[in-house]
Amino acid sequence: MHALTSVASLSSVALLALAACESGTAPTTMAVTAGGRTFECKISADEASREQGLGGVASLGPDEGMIFAFPGVETHNFWMRRCIIGLDIAFIDPLGFVTAVHTMPAEELQRPDESEDEYLSRLKRYPSIAPAQFALEVAPGTLEPLGVRRGSRLEFDRDALKKLAR
Repeated sequence: MHALTSVASLSSVALLALAACESGTAPTTMAVTAGGRTFECKISADEASREQGLGGVASLGPDEGMIFAFPGVETHNFWMRRCIIGLDIAFIDPLGFVTAVHTMPAEELQRPDESEDEYLSRLKRYPSIAPAQFALEVAPGTLEPLGVRRGSRLEFDRDALKKLAR
């Protein structure tokens, strides 16, 4: 059942991506399957959207998330800048294998008397551990029960996402 759902979801995404390419607009969402569960993820493939991430988002549905794409493969560190909800993150290499998984609790937002530098310096960093090209963020406490850990393989259209990354 999951395989059929995943194939159908990926086929739908592929058709949407094809239609978007033909219309000249890039897709804004992509299906990502992790541990047998498919998430509809907002795409974050440029510097501005990666910097914004899910900052300011008040909630995520159980099958929602964000997929980040980077133009190159390198070690990354994420933080919870302006995030008001906790998140699970899985860093992913170019072949779709997870390099690291973290649960990132929400942190105190920037205080009125705190400079941007002071705020950023106190935020915990979450490393990809090994070079990665993608990162998946979903609601906290989601990935562990699905068995997603270092070495797990996630399914999504990596080639399409690589083409969008800039």
